[in-house]
Amino acid sequence: MKRRFLLHAAAALAVSGAAACASLPWSRPQPIRVLVLNMHAGKDAKGADNLDGVARLIDAARPDIVLLQEVDRGTARSGNVDQIARLAEATGYAAAFAPSLVSYQGGQYGIAALARAFVGYHSTIPLAVTPVQTRAGGSREPRVALLAFVTVRGSSWRLVNTHVDPSDAAARAQELKQIADLARQQQAEGRPLVVGGDLNATPDDAGLEALRAAGLRDAWVECGTGDGFTYPADKPAKRIDYLWLAGSLHCASAAVIDSTISDHRPLLVTLK
Repeated sequence: MKRRFLLHAAAALAVSGAAACASLPWSRPQPIRVLVLNMHAGKDAKGADNLDGVARLIDAARPDIVLLQEVDRGTARSGNVDQIARLAEATGYAAAFAPSLVSYQGGQYGIAALARAFVGYHSTIPLAVTPVQTRAGGSREPRVALLAFVTVRGSSWRLVNTHVDPSDAAARAQELKQIADLARQQQAEGRPLVVGGDLNATPDDAGLEALRAAGLRDAWVECGTGDGFTYPADKPAKRIDYLWLAGSLHCASAAVIDSTISDHRPLLVTLK
């Protein structure tokens, strides 16, 4: 009888202890945040150097993942600074970079991602279009996607970051279709997946339908309030910066940060 009493008492203590631990603040799931920012090569809305401001924004928001576009590495216009290395050092985040221009003003130009915990495998995915797009003076700016495997709260996640064509709807549609195909491939792995960046497309752009058809959901539509305009930063008139979610990820809150830290306003999404 005494042995049975002791067993019951031990079981009761285990249950009550588990319940107490579950109620402790540090045992509750913490919000997961993703920050999306076209950082304008480290310049603010007036064109002044502001890379330190981007670092301060990351420190203040404490996102788990940061998706950055218009990032310079060692270019003359940015004072030969490796901007993603500088941001990683300033914030303590792990980093990955994907060049869209591998030779530009003595350096490289492209897109990047930061993760608060760890960045493992990452790859630059070319987004080829037909016909090949040219800019003023006949120059080219090929578009790419950055695929990265990152650790978020001890779990392996997949992220896709991109910056697609701003001026040619046909080229943009081709690029978004390739992003959608990449998202399908990554969803097959069964890991949490986020897809985002500067898509240079307003929500009514037909090219975005490829992302929806791939099973992605626009986080702002899911939980944002208001128009979500992100560009231009000083007087926002359109929504062109996005985070898309796959599978069981859902949006708890989304906010466009009122800031002229760049020529785009930052988008901060909290997930559940």
